[in-house]
Amino acid sequence: MAGTGEIDEGFYSRQLYVLGHEAMHRMGTAEVLIAGMKGLGVEIAKNVILSGVKSVTVQDEGQAEWSDLSSQFFLQEADLGQNRATCSLPQLSALNPHVLVSAHTGPLNEEFLLKYQVVVLTDSSLDDQKRFGDFCHERGIRFIVADTRGLCGQLFCDFGEEFEVLDRDGEMPATLMIDRITKDNPGVVICADDQKHGLCDGSKVIFSEIQGMTELNSMAPVEIKVCGQYSFSICDTSNFSEYERGGVVTEVKQPLMLNFKPLSEALNDHQLLILNDYGKMSRHNTLHLAFQALHSFVKKEQRLPHPWSQPDADLLLNLVKELNSVSKLEELDEAAVRSFSYTARGDLAPMNAFFGGLAAQEVIKACSGKFTPLQQWLYFDALECLPEDGGCLEESSFSSRGTRYDAQILVFGSEFQQKLLMQKYFLVGAGAIGCELLKNFALIGLGAGEEGRITVTDMDYIERSNLNRQFLFRSKDIGKPKSEVAAKAVAGMNPQIKITAHQNRLDPDSEGVYDYSFFMGLDGVAAALDNVEARVYLDKRCVLYQKPMLEGGTLGSKGHTLVVVPHLTESYGPAKTSSGNGIPLCTLKNFPHRIEHTLQWARDQFEGLFKQTPENVNHFLRDPKFIERTLTHGDAEALEILGGVWSSLQEMGAGGQRPQSWEDCVSWARCKWETLYSNDICQLLHCFPPAEVTPSGLPFWSGNKRCPHPLRFDPNNTTHMEFVMAAANLYGQIYKIKGTRDITAIRKTLEKVQVPAFSPKSSVKIHLTDKEMEEDRKKEGDDTDKARLTELKGKLSSLKGSGQMYPVDFEKDDDSNFHMDYIVAASNLRAENYDIPAADRHQSKRIAGRIIPAIATTTAAVAGLMCLELFKLIQGHKKIESYRTAYLNLAVQYFVLSQPCRPQSFEVAGKKYTLWDDFLVGGRRCNQQEMTLADLIQHVKETNGLTISGLFYGPAILYSGQEDRLKMSMSDLVKKVTKAEIPPHEKMLELIPSFEEDEDCETVPIIRYKLL
Repeated sequence: MAGTGEIDEGFYSRQLYVLGHEAMHRMGTAEVLIAGMKGLGVEIAKNVILSGVKSVTVQDEGQAEWSDLSSQFFLQEADLGQNRATCSLPQLSALNPHVLVSAHTGPLNEEFLLKYQVVVLTDSSLDDQKRFGDFCHERGIRFIVADTRGLCGQLFCDFGEEFEVLDRDGEMPATLMIDRITKDNPGVVICADDQKHGLCDGSKVIFSEIQGMTELNSMAPVEIKVCGQYSFSICDTSNFSEYERGGVVTEVKQPLMLNFKPLSEALNDHQLLILNDYGKMSRHNTLHLAFQALHSFVKKEQRLPHPWSQPDADLLLNLVKELNSVSKLEELDEAAVRSFSYTARGDLAPMNAFFGGLAAQEVIKACSGKFTPLQQWLYFDALECLPEDGGCLEESSFSSRGTRYDAQILVFGSEFQQKLLMQKYFLVGAGAIGCELLKNFALIGLGAGEEGRITVTDMDYIERSNLNRQFLFRSKDIGKPKSEVAAKAVAGMNPQIKITAHQNRLDPDSEGVYDYSFFMGLDGVAAALDNVEARVYLDKRCVLYQKPMLEGGTLGSKGHTLVVVPHLTESYGPAKTSSGNGIPLCTLKNFPHRIEHTLQWARDQFEGLFKQTPENVNHFLRDPKFIERTLTHGDAEALEILGGVWSSLQEMGAGGQRPQSWEDCVSWARCKWETLYSNDICQLLHCFPPAEVTPSGLPFWSGNKRCPHPLRFDPNNTTHMEFVMAAANLYGQIYKIKGTRDITAIRKTLEKVQVPAFSPKSSVKIHLTDKEMEEDRKKEGDDTDKARLTELKGKLSSLKGSGQMYPVDFEKDDDSNFHMDYIVAASNLRAENYDIPAADRHQSKRIAGRIIPAIATTTAAVAGLMCLELFKLIQGHKKIESYRTAYLNLAVQYFVLSQPCRPQSFEVAGKKYTLWDDFLVGGRRCNQQEMTLADLIQHVKETNGLTISGLFYGPAILYSGQEDRLKMSMSDLVKKVTKAEIPPHEKMLELIPSFEEDEDCETVPIIRYKLL
C-alpha cells in the first residue's frame, strides 16, 4: 500500500480484520530495509511485502550458492553465482502491487540507513549489529536483528527510547450490558450473565445509557478491579443516585509507552530474554551466550564450526564458558552448545519460516504501533529434531555435495535426506497454511525422490482476497483451482518434487479416492484446513489407518500446531460442542442487545427471504409429496412454510407477494421495511410496554432486555434508502426482474407506494425463551390453524403450473450483488430500534460473513513449526518429550511450546487400551475362504482373550447372539443386515464389539476387519 491513499480492501480483506484501517494507513507510510537475502531474509521480506508497507529495500552483497537453495525459495539453480538480492527482486515485486520493492547490492553504511524507518539485519556480524544498532537507537530508527543457525534462532528488537503502543493486543474492546450497580465504596458493577467481562485489573471503562445512577454516564474512563467473571469494582458510588436499570459498559484501550535498550546494552541484560519452551526452562539463557560465542568463533577462525566436529564444538563451548564467567548462569546447557556447534552451518527452511513470521510481525508493529513488541530477546531451538540417541555422527556424512539440499544435509546428514526424498505425504488444504507447507516441502525435498510423492487436495478456487497471504497465487490465477496452481508454483521452486493435485473435498463422498490403498501407501498426513469438522474427519481416518498427522491453524495473530503420533500422543479428537456460543432465538427475534445479534438476525432474514422461501417454492413445484412432507413438521411450521410458498406464487393483485414489475419489488421492499422496523416493534411494545414489570416487581426492560422504539421511514435517510434499494434488487433477482441502483428513481417510485395501516393485536404471543418457542412450534394447531392449512392446500393446488424462482446464495466478497448492502442496512436499522451502536460495512462483513481474520506472518510461523515436527516424525522419534504442541500469539509475543498429551487409556476386562489399540483381523488368511462370524469370534478369543457378545457396523447390529449368523461370511453378514452392497473401495470394515467379560464398558477397541 504505497502512500497514504485508499486501502485496497479486496486485497487486504482478511488482514484488515487483524490490523484495522488505522494501523494499515500508518504502515502505508513506512519504508523498510531488510539486509541479507538468504532463506531468513527472503522469508521476512515476503511477509513484510504482503503486509502492505510503503516500500521494501532488500540488500545483499553476496552471490547465490548451492546451500542457499535449501531455504531461499525465490532462487533457482540458474541463479547460482549471481547476486541474491537482484535475483529475488522480480518475484518479491510480484507479491504485492501496492508495495515498492527495490534491491541494493552495495554494503550497508549509516548514511544509507537514514532513508528507512525500520531496519532488519539477517546473517550479520555482531560488530555490525552493535554498530548499526547504536546508530539506529540514536536516530529513532526501529532496529531488528534476526538470525538462524541450523536448529537454533534468535530475534532482537530495539524500538528506541520511547515507543508508543496504541493497541496492546488487537482484541475488540469489551462492550457489556449492566445488570446492576451497588451504592458502595467501591461500587460494584454486575454484568449480565450471558458473557464474561474478560477485563483485568487496571482496565479502564466508560459508562453510557444508565438510568438512575446517571453520574457514571458523564465520567471520564474509570479504572476497575476484577471481583469475578461477571463483576468488577469501580470508584466510590455511595453518594451517587440509586441505580435503576440499563446501561452499557465499554472498555477504553489505553496506549502504552515502552522503552528499549540498544543491542550493545541489551546483550548483558538477561532480564530481557523471553522463555517460550517449558520443556527447556533455561535453554534460552545458554543460547544467548552461544550466539555471542559463535560470533567470536567466526571472527577468530574466519569460518563457522565444521558440521559435527568435536574440536570445533570444544572450542565453542570454551568461548561460552568464558562469557559465563561474567554472566554466571546457574545452569549452562553444555549439550545444547555442542549441538549448536555441530549444526550451525545448516540453513533450514522451517526455522526460517518460523523466525521469518516472527520478525515480519515485529516490523509490522514498528510501522503501525499495533500490538506489543518483543522486549527484547527471543531464542528458540528445535534441537530435539536431531536423533534421539544423542550420539555424535560422522563428519563425512555431512559434507557438501553440490545439491540444493546441502544446507540441510549439514544438519541431518545424507541418510536422513534420502528418507525425506522417499516420503509419501497427503496434504489436505492448499490455502494459506497449505501454501506455506508446500513451499517448505519443496525446499526440504519432501517426496522429491523417485519413489516419493505429495498428494494435495483442495476443492476451492482462488479469489482476490487470497492473494494477501496465500503467496503462491497471483492475480492471473484468480478463478483457478488452488491445488493446481500451488502445485505448479512449488514445482517451479524445486523441479524435483513429485506432486499430484486434486480438487476433492475430504469427506465420506471421496472415500472411493482416498481409500484403504491410498492411506496405507502414505507415510503421513498434513492438515491445512479451515474448519473443525474436516479436521475431525481427517483425524478419524488417520487413527483408523494408524498414520501420523500434522495439524495447524491460525486466527489472526494467534496460531496453534499439533502433532498426532500413533500409539504415542492423543489424536485431534472429536469436535468440541459449540452450542454454548449460539445466540438464543428469542434474543435474535425480540431482545437483541449486541450488534452481533442484529447482524445474525439480518443474515437470517436474508436466508429466509431470498434463499429458503424460493427453494421451498421450487421443491413444491417439482415434488408432488412436498406438502405431505411439510405437514409432518408440525402445524405451526407447516403454516409458515406453506404460507410463504403460496404468497411467493400468488400475484400481488390477488393478495400474494409475487411481483410483476420492478415497481412491485420497490413496493414490497418499502412494506417490508415498515413491517420489520415499525410494525413488529409496535407489536412487541404493545405486549410489553416500556413500564412493564415482571411478576416479582422488577422492570421487564432491564439487563439484557433493551427497550426498543419503532422507526419512522424517511426517504432522505441514507440507511433507510439503502435497505429499500438492496431489498428491492434482491427481491427482483429471485423473480428474474431487473433492478437499478438509481436512488432518485427509487425515491420517485416510493411516492406511489401505499403502506397498509397497522394496529397491534392482543392475541399475539411473544416468546421469552427458546424452550417456550420450541414447545409452541411442536404443538398441534387448534381448529383455526387446521382450517388455514386446509385452505392453503386448496389454494396451492391451483398454482402448480407457476414459474420457478431463483434462490440467492449469500456471497460476502462481491460488492456489486447487494448482499452486504442488505445485511449492513438491515442490521443497523434494527440496531437503531434497540439503541445499539451501528457497525460499519467492514465490521459487519466480518461478523455476518463469519470471516476468519488472517495474516501471512502467523501462517508462516505455524507452517514452520509444523515442519519441524515433520522432521521428528521422519527421524522416527519414539519419546513423547521430543515432540511439541505450540500455542502462539504474535500480537503479544506469547509462545507456549509443551509436550503433547498422551492418549487417554480405558480398561476392558482389566487390561488397558488407548484409541490406537485395535484388533486387526485379516479376513482372508493364506488365500483361504473368508472368515465367518464364528471364525472372527474364535480369532478374537484366541488372540485377545475376549469373548464377543455383540457386534456393530455403524448403526447396524450384526450380532447379538443370533446363532443362524455364525456360519455366514463377514461380507455376507454385513450385506444381509445393511441390505446394501459393500462399496468396492471399502477394504476395511470398522466393527464395534461388546464383550462378555466387560459388557458395561462404554469404550472398547475396534475390530479392523480387512476384506483383502
